[in-house]
Amino acid sequence: MTWDLLVTGARLASMADGTGGVVDDAAVAVSQGRVVWAGAGSERPGGEAREVLEAGGRLVTPGLVDCHTHLLFGGHRAHEYGRRLAGAAYQEVAEAGGGIMATVRATRAASSASLLAAGIERVRALAEGGVTTVEVKSGYGLDLDTELRLLRTARLLGAETGVRVVTTFLGAHAVPEEWAGRADEYVAFVCEEVLPAVAAEGLADAVDAFCDSVAFSAAQVASVFAAARAFGLPVKLHADQLSQFGAAEVAARFGALSADHLEHAGPEAVGALAESGTVAVLLPVAAYVLGEVSRPPVALLRAAGVPMAVATDANPGTSPAFSLPIAMHMACRLFGLTPEEALAGATCHAARALGLSDVGVLGPGAAADLVVWDAAEPVELVYWMGLPLVHAVVRAGQVTGQGSGEGGTAG
Repeated sequence: MTWDLLVTGARLASMADGTGGVVDDAAVAVSQGRVVWAGAGSERPGGEAREVLEAGGRLVTPGLVDCHTHLLFGGHRAHEYGRRLAGAAYQEVAEAGGGIMATVRATRAASSASLLAAGIERVRALAEGGVTTVEVKSGYGLDLDTELRLLRTARLLGAETGVRVVTTFLGAHAVPEEWAGRADEYVAFVCEEVLPAVAAEGLADAVDAFCDSVAFSAAQVASVFAAARAFGLPVKLHADQLSQFGAAEVAARFGALSADHLEHAGPEAVGALAESGTVAVLLPVAAYVLGEVSRPPVALLRAAGVPMAVATDANPGTSPAFSLPIAMHMACRLFGLTPEEALAGATCHAARALGLSDVGVLGPGAAADLVVWDAAEPVELVYWMGLPLVHAVVRAGQVTGQGSGEGGTAG
C-alpha cells in the first residue's frame, strides 16, 4: 500500500467521536486528498508514503471550520464602536444612520474587485489561525444586484485562497432603507425575485435570516424558509440574539442546520433544538463587543445534547474579528465551554452546522484537511492569544503552509 502523505508522531485529536480526546504517537494516512486511516501509530497498517510529515509530538486536529461569517463588506464601522464605548446602545446607533444599513450603503458602492481583494485578505487571516473551511454570507446588499455580486465573489474566494468556502444567502438580514415600513413587501421581494435568481445561478449552499425584534418576525422568516425549501436549500437562523423572540423554535420547526447567537434563548428553545437536531452556533465575540450581559443557555444545551459550534461572526459592526482561536477562547471564558468543547465547536459541530460530513473530523473518507499545532493539548489553543500556533497545514492532502512559531509545549 502506498499513500500520498503520512503524518506521523502526532498527538491526534481526530474529533471522530466529538470529544476532543487525544491519542498519543498517532498517524494519519492520506490518499487522493482523503484520509484513509487515522489512529495510534502502533496500529497503523503497513505501507509506504510518497511524503511524510513528522509532527514531532505536536497536537494534530482537523482543520478548523468557521461556520458563521459576514466577511464580504465595504467600509468599516470603527466609529460606531467608539460610540458604543461611550455608552450608545445598538438601536441608538442604528437610528442615527449606523448599523447594518451603514455597511449596506458602503457595500453597494464598492466594486466587485475591491470586495474580492478585501475578502481574500480576511479569509487568509482566518487561515493563519488554522481555518480550512469557512462560511461566507451575503446580506450587505439587500438588493438583487449586490446580493448576487456578493455571492459570486464569495464563490471566487475558495479558488483564490485554497480555503473551502460555503456560501449562504442572507437576503433577510434587515429591511433596507428604500423598503422602510414595508417589511412584508421586502420579504416578498426576497422570496420571489432575489432567491430565485440566487438559486438559478447555484450561488448559495443555504439560506439564512435574522429573526429578532429589530429584524424580521417569525411569520416573515417562515415565508423565507418556505421559499428556500422550494429550491431544496437548507436553512439556518440568527436567533434570539437581542431578545427572547421565539426564533430558535422557528429554526427547529423548519429543521434548520443551525440556530446562531441564542443569547436570549430559553428552555423551550433548547428543547426544540434538541428535538430537531439543530446545531447551536455560539458567537462570543459579538456578545463581547456589544457588552451583552445575557449568555446562551450552555448548561441547558449541554444537558439536552444539543451540539454547540463556535464561530467568529466576522463582520464590521458587532464582531470585527478574524481569529477563530480567539473566538474559542472567548467561548470558554465568557460562555463556560471546556477547551475540548470549544475544539469540537470549531471542528465537527461547526461542520454539522454547515451540513458537511467530510470536514471537521479525521477519519476514513474525510477530507484530508488538518492542522499541526505548536501545542500539545487542546487547552493550549484557547490559552495562547495572538501567538501563531499553526506549525503546518494540510488542505485536501497537500501540505500548504508551515509556521515558525514556538508558542506551545510540544516536544
